[in-house]
Amino acid sequence: YALSFNLLVPSETNFLHFTWHAKSKVEYKLGFQVDNFVAMDMPQVNISAQGEVPRTLSVFRVELSCTGKVDSEVMILMQLNLTVNSSKNFTVLNFKRRKMCYKSKEFIYQNDPVHAAPTTSTRVFYISVGVCCAVIFLVAIILAVLHLHSMKRIELDDSISASSSSQGLSQPSTQTTQYLRADTPNNATPITSYPTLRIEKNDLRSVTLLEAKAKVKDIAISRERITLKDVLQEGTFGRIFHGILVDEKDPNKEKQAFVKTVKDQASEIQVTMMLTESCKLRGLHHRNLLPITHVCIEEGEKPMVILPYMNWGNLKLFLRQCKLVEANNPQAISQQDLVHMAIQIACGMSYLARREVIHKDLAARNCVIDDTLQVKITDNALSRDLFPMDYHCLGDNENRPVRWMALESLVNNEFSSASDVWAFGVTLWELMTLGQTPYVDIDPFEMAAYLKDGYRIAQPINCPDELFAVMACCWALDPEERPKFQQLVQCLTEFHAALGAYV
Repeated sequence: YALSFNLLVPSETNFLHFTWHAKSKVEYKLGFQVDNFVAMDMPQVNISAQGEVPRTLSVFRVELSCTGKVDSEVMILMQLNLTVNSSKNFTVLNFKRRKMCYKSKEFIYQNDPVHAAPTTSTRVFYISVGVCCAVIFLVAIILAVLHLHSMKRIELDDSISASSSSQGLSQPSTQTTQYLRADTPNNATPITSYPTLRIEKNDLRSVTLLEAKAKVKDIAISRERITLKDVLQEGTFGRIFHGILVDEKDPNKEKQAFVKTVKDQASEIQVTMMLTESCKLRGLHHRNLLPITHVCIEEGEKPMVILPYMNWGNLKLFLRQCKLVEANNPQAISQQDLVHMAIQIACGMSYLARREVIHKDLAARNCVIDDTLQVKITDNALSRDLFPMDYHCLGDNENRPVRWMALESLVNNEFSSASDVWAFGVTLWELMTLGQTPYVDIDPFEMAAYLKDGYRIAQPINCPDELFAVMACCWALDPEERPKFQQLVQCLTEFHAALGAYV
């Protein structure tokens, strides 16, 4: 099928890959249109311009090469004409792309008089000056050697004590010793900070339990108002219950709720982290966010965190349940439904970005869903305990969602809205795979090197190329080159509309 909207191709992306195959004989003709040949050459492909669509799953590559002559956004149209049954069934597919091209240094220097090639007389002048400087430099070296030689003779006449004192002063200072940073192996250039992004560091361990309780004291309620029913999820030290919350003014009114709590063996640090991480979205109001509403921190009771109830629960568990029933009921969840979920998550994250709130742990496991397929982002309290396979310790005594983290977060522990965009790309991949684990074959300790070398998770089966291109844009190494959440909302909304039109 063909989509009507144009998809942005980042400047560093020079190749597009398309997966195709046909169950029966289908003939094709392939052509391209470019609106600015000054900025871009005609696209090249590694297949013939016409032929027969392969019967097995195959991939062909389109090369988009900028000329480097001008800065421009180039519109590219790839037209694929398909003929079935000897021209009785004729279909035209138009794939539209926008490629960012920038002027290369070579052309900048050619057009810049400051960098213009010097004339012959200018070269002669520069050579003369260079020779004079070399002669002066040699004379200075000779004079310095003679001076040091004379000073050495004077030192030989000095007393032994003066000589030993002079030797002591000539020892190198230990303060000048340099060490390689642990995050720059093999002298690699470290990931730099980008001043236009608001960057945070993780500092949860610096909060005490008393401080954590003080921050939520204003929303604390009596334990008597909470009734615990079924256990929805359980980990080593934490649990999530389906609970009932009694109204404060009218005891006859009740509301369903999620109740996060801990077991008796939970440590003080684990309790502190549950309370602190639960406050991440507190005070924020958006249809796609699920902040806490109340807590219970009474003495002698296990601390509890209360959130509004969503009857289909955790999004990751829901997706995996869909995958289990997919064989018996393939229409249970459609691709259009999954894209709609992605739009809702992007809307919630766009709101957080505007409020300058950084989530730091966006993933399907930290979203919930109801029976109308409404998705809401929640905090990551207890996620490390309830989804232990999604978190890894890299030797710094902190469990982190390594497979969802941007490179600058892995290497420098830096988080921003751009690193949340990276995590959104992985979350989108989770949606399209119905809850599979990303980078499942990669050692967590090798993730940073793997990403730095340019490797990413593979395109999911049955995932449209346009949707995978959105994911790839989220995984740009440079945080500044990743799309903003508002752009993702717009792009996915157009994609969702195109899917509806196709159906």
